[in-house]
Amino acid sequence: MIVQSAAEGQTDGRRFVMSLDQHLELAGQFATNFGNGAFECPEPRKEFMYVCRWHDKGWRDFDAAPPLDPATGLPYHLGSTPIPLMMMTSSSSPSHNEAIHPYCGLLDSMHIWGLYNGRFGYSDLVLMESVADDDKPMVEAMLDLEHRRQKRLRAQLAADPETAPWVEHDRLFANYKLLQLFDTLALYFQATHESLRKESTFEHVPRSLNEDADVLVRPIGDGVYEVSPYPFGQNPLKVYFDGRFMTPWTGDEEPDMAAVMRNTPIERETATLIAA
Repeated sequence: MIVQSAAEGQTDGRRFVMSLDQHLELAGQFATNFGNGAFECPEPRKEFMYVCRWHDKGWRDFDAAPPLDPATGLPYHLGSTPIPLMMMTSSSSPSHNEAIHPYCGLLDSMHIWGLYNGRFGYSDLVLMESVADDDKPMVEAMLDLEHRRQKRLRAQLAADPETAPWVEHDRLFANYKLLQLFDTLALYFQATHESLRKESTFEHVPRSLNEDADVLVRPIGDGVYEVSPYPFGQNPLKVYFDGRFMTPWTGDEEPDMAAVMRNTPIERETATLIAA
């Protein structure tokens, strides 16, 4: 789950909570609309769009009945989910994507592996450095599995003349970097309340196979965000994301969270992106 931060000055504990499926919906909106005269559209489009839309598919069952974080009384936020629980979802997403197409599985496996390893050097955040010593063996086993999956799928795709160009280094990593953009841009809106969103730079955004740009996002009020340089085909671009407003659970026994999720109304937040 993604538990959005409190609004500025808010003290009642109520939060906007989103499943990873709802995160994927927003990431998919960015992917669908990416590309214009200054930013090349990604190829292969069909397979790339699928993995952008479903790169966290492994969280679906987990999010249907999420355990509560005893520190907050709310579902665990993505970044604070205990490693043993997170491992239940990690390889499930690439496995789902591999079943759709080897390229989808490869790109999603790279995404999962990269989260723990500084996104292949494109980020200073190395999640592996924060993993407790007791949890490292299970994380290392998962990462080894994904590394072997990547080698196998990349070799399989390279052996087919139709798909071999897809796994050439520059094209493969251009699409990997775009997936990271859509993932982190969605989190920019979903993890932080509108009142606390700040100007932020998204680095290593491919203009083409050989050129990257740093994309600046700046809130200017009333849910509108200036983006420069502007990478989307539609201007303005209005996006949405759904979730549930939840209050901390204070009872002695954890509630039936599947029932809570079914019975809590789904509400919507929006944002509008414009060229600076």
